[in-house]
Amino acid sequence: MKKRKQNALRQLTEKRKSAKRLFKAVFALTAALSLPGMMQLPGSMPYVEATEGQEIPVLPPDQNQNNPEQNRPENISSNTTNTPNTINRTSDTVITDDDRAEADEDMLYYMQSLEVRYHLDAKVMENLHKVFDSAVYYIANTEMSITELWAFVAQTKSNMESAAVDKVTMTTSEFLQVADNWQTPTVSAGQQVAIVLPIMNFGTEELNDLIIEPVISNVVSEWPFEPDMTNYLQTEPYIPGNQTKEAAMENRREFTFYFTVRSDVMSGYYPLKFHVSYTKAGVRSEEPAEVTVYVKTIGKPGSGIIGGSGQDTTGAKPRIVVTGFETKPAQVFAGDTFTLTIHVQNTAKDMAVTNVLFDMQAATEGEDKTNTYSAFLPTSGASSVYMDKISADTSADIVIEMTAKADLAQKPYVLDVNMKYDAGVMFDLTDKASVSIPISQESRFDTSIPEVVPSDITVGAQSNVMFSIYNTGKTTLYNVQVKFIADSIDEASAFVGNLQSGATGNVDVMLTGIAATMDDGTIMMEISYEDDAGNVTTTEKPITLYVSEEFFDDMMVGDDMMMGDDMMMEEEQGPKKGLIIGIICGVIVAVIVIVIIIVQVRKKEKAAKMLADDLLDLEMELDSEGKTEAEKKD
Repeated sequence: MKKRKQNALRQLTEKRKSAKRLFKAVFALTAALSLPGMMQLPGSMPYVEATEGQEIPVLPPDQNQNNPEQNRPENISSNTTNTPNTINRTSDTVITDDDRAEADEDMLYYMQSLEVRYHLDAKVMENLHKVFDSAVYYIANTEMSITELWAFVAQTKSNMESAAVDKVTMTTSEFLQVADNWQTPTVSAGQQVAIVLPIMNFGTEELNDLIIEPVISNVVSEWPFEPDMTNYLQTEPYIPGNQTKEAAMENRREFTFYFTVRSDVMSGYYPLKFHVSYTKAGVRSEEPAEVTVYVKTIGKPGSGIIGGSGQDTTGAKPRIVVTGFETKPAQVFAGDTFTLTIHVQNTAKDMAVTNVLFDMQAATEGEDKTNTYSAFLPTSGASSVYMDKISADTSADIVIEMTAKADLAQKPYVLDVNMKYDAGVMFDLTDKASVSIPISQESRFDTSIPEVVPSDITVGAQSNVMFSIYNTGKTTLYNVQVKFIADSIDEASAFVGNLQSGATGNVDVMLTGIAATMDDGTIMMEISYEDDAGNVTTTEKPITLYVSEEFFDDMMVGDDMMMGDDMMMEEEQGPKKGLIIGIICGVIVAVIVIVIIIVQVRKKEKAAKMLADDLLDLEMELDSEGKTEAEKKD
C-alpha cells in the first residue's frame, strides 16, 4: 500500500514537472514576443498582485499540530522582498497546481544537492525520500496560500537537512533527559509502588510517536520489581521542540509505571533503565534512546546489599552442611535397593539459599582401570536432587533411592554430596560433604557330615567327633568356634579361628559321657562367628551320641521286670514320655538296690543260721562223745 502511494506521488510529481516545463516554454515565448527587451531569471514569473486569500490552518503530519503558531508565516524568517521580476512568496493568494509543481521541483533539487554535498549513503537517501514524498503528498492534497506553501517548503528543507546531517537514525539521548523534578523514591520488599518518569525534550525539533518501555530482568541484582507483566509499554503522540530549558521543563511528559517490589529485593540503590523510541523529522529511530533513574530499596533482613558483598554485615556467610543420614532398611546388603535420606542444614542465621542443586557421587570401585564402577547407582538414573530454597537456619532432607552393586565387599563406602547454590547476589556457591554407608554381605557356610566314633558309649567313656566347616560366602568369618552341649556329656568346645572367603576349618573333639542318655541321643553343636563389626551369629547343628550306664551280672534277676518296664516305656506316648521313663528308671534302680540289700541280708542270715546249726551239731556231738567215754570208764 505504501509503495503504491509513493509511486502515485512520483507520477504526480512528474506530471507537475512536465506541466511546469510546458507552461514555462509557452510563457517564455509569449514574453519574448511582447517584451523582447525584458531579461528574466530562469524559473521566474512576472509580478502578480497579491489578493486576499483565506488561511487554511492545516499542517503536515510531521509538524507540531499542538503548536501550529511556530510554523505560521510570521515565525518564518525566509520571506523574500517583492521585486517586479520575482514571485511574491508572502502572498495570501491560494496556490495553484503550478505553484505546487514549482514547490515540488524546489524540494527535489534541494534533496539532490544534499546528496552531492554530504556524500550520503543509500540508507540516509531513503529517509530523505520519505520526507520528500510526504511533503509532496501534503502539498498536492492541501489548499493553502502561497505564504503557507513556501513556509512549508522551508520547513521540509530543514527536516531534510536534519536527516542528512544529524543522522537521527542513530541512537542519541542528548536531547532526551529526565526532568529536574525527579526524586529518588524509597520502596520496601513486597510493596506496590507507582514510579513517575518525567521526560524532557531539549532539542529544537519535535519528537513524535514516542514509546517508553522499562528494561526488565528476572535477576534480583538487576531489577527490584516482580516481572509480573508481559507489557509495560507506554506511548506519547509527541513532545514539542524547545529553545530553552524552561520551555523544555514546561513541555515535559510524565509516564507512570506500577510495580510490585520483589520479596527478596536487596537493600541499596537499583538503576532503572528505560528505552525511548521516537520519530524525528519524519524518520523513525532505529535504536531507542536510554534514560536511567535510581530507586532506593529496603530489603528483608539477610536479603543482601545491592552493589556490596551480597550480605548484611550482621549476617553469617551461608553454608550448607550435612548433619546426618539414614537408610531404609537400616542394614544394607550388597545387591539391595535402599532409600537414602540425607539431612542438611543452612547454617546462615539470616540468609536463605536458593536454587540448591545436590549431586550424589559414589566412590569408584574395581580392581583395575578397565573394570571400574560406582558402588551405588540411583534407580531413577539421575543422581541430582533440586531444591528451590532453604530458609535461614533451617534443615531439609534429601531423599534418593539407590541400589548397591551385588559384588561389593563388606565395608563402608563413601558417597560424596556436591552442593551448588545461590545466596543474595552471590551465585554458584559450592560446598561438599561425604557420608559413609556400610554395606554388608550375606555370611554363608556349610559343614561336612560329622563323624561320631563310637556312636554309643557308657558313662565315663569318650567318643571322637570330626567334621569340616566351609566359608561359602564373600565375607570373612571371624573367631569361628564350635560348642557341644547335652545333659549326657561333659561340655566341650573347639576354636577354629578366622575363615577367609572360600577357606576351610577342621573340628576334632573328644566328648566324654557323664550320664546315661534320657532322650533320643541328640547332642547340639553351636557354631558361632563374628562379622567385621563384631556382631556374633550362631547356628545350631545336631549330632547323635548315646550314653548308657554300666550293667552288673546280678542285675539280670530283674530282667523280666525291666523288660516289662521297657515294654511299658515303649507304650508311653506324648510330651511326658521322658519324665515317665526317668521315673521308671529311678524306680528300677531303687528296686535293684533293695533287691541287692535283701539278697545280702538273706545271705548273711542264712550263713548265721547255718553257723548256729553247725555249732549246735558240734555241741551235741561233743556231748555224745563225753557220755560214751564216761560209760566206758564206768
